[in-house]
Amino acid sequence: MAEPKNDDFLDDIATAEAEELAEDMAEIDPEALELDELRAERDALKDKFMRALADAENARKRGEKARRDAEQYGGSKLARDMLPIYDSMKRALEAATDEQREVSAALIEGIELTARALRDVFSKHGIVVVSPQVGDRFDPQLHEAMFEAPLPGTKAGDIIQVSAEGFMLHDRLLRPAQVGVSSTPAS
Repeated sequence: MAEPKNDDFLDDIATAEAEELAEDMAEIDPEALELDELRAERDALKDKFMRALADAENARKRGEKARRDAEQYGGSKLARDMLPIYDSMKRALEAATDEQREVSAALIEGIELTARALRDVFSKHGIVVVSPQVGDRFDPQLHEAMFEAPLPGTKAGDIIQVSAEGFMLHDRLLRPAQVGVSSTPAS
């Protein structure tokens, strides 16, 4: 008796499986097949809806943040334009001698009141003066080095002169304080 070839055996198995699959397909209810398709479509639409809902929520949050930022920082250009006025009034008050203060007391008082009113408006809108002192450490986040010079008795990076105060608007730097910095090498 001749042994069946291996290929014939595999063909028989494939044929049997195909017949079994055909019988199973004949038993499938077309309505059940349609129900499965509808469930798949429902799941796909539900997924799209959830993604659209998440996108809408993210857009709402971005809009809210943009509104808060505009409210807090929207006046930064105007504030930045007002800083030289503050600087000029401060320099005028610092330049006035005792004799000038006696002769023009009303004028000096008017400048002082105007400078105070400007500082009050700044404070009301979240503008804070950054006023470094001589001897403080230079901080590039808050200060702008206008020059560097060796000065005995100081360490490199110490502030040796303050040319102009800086200003912060809430947590943002409007203008860095302008300072001179020591370049004295470490001994």
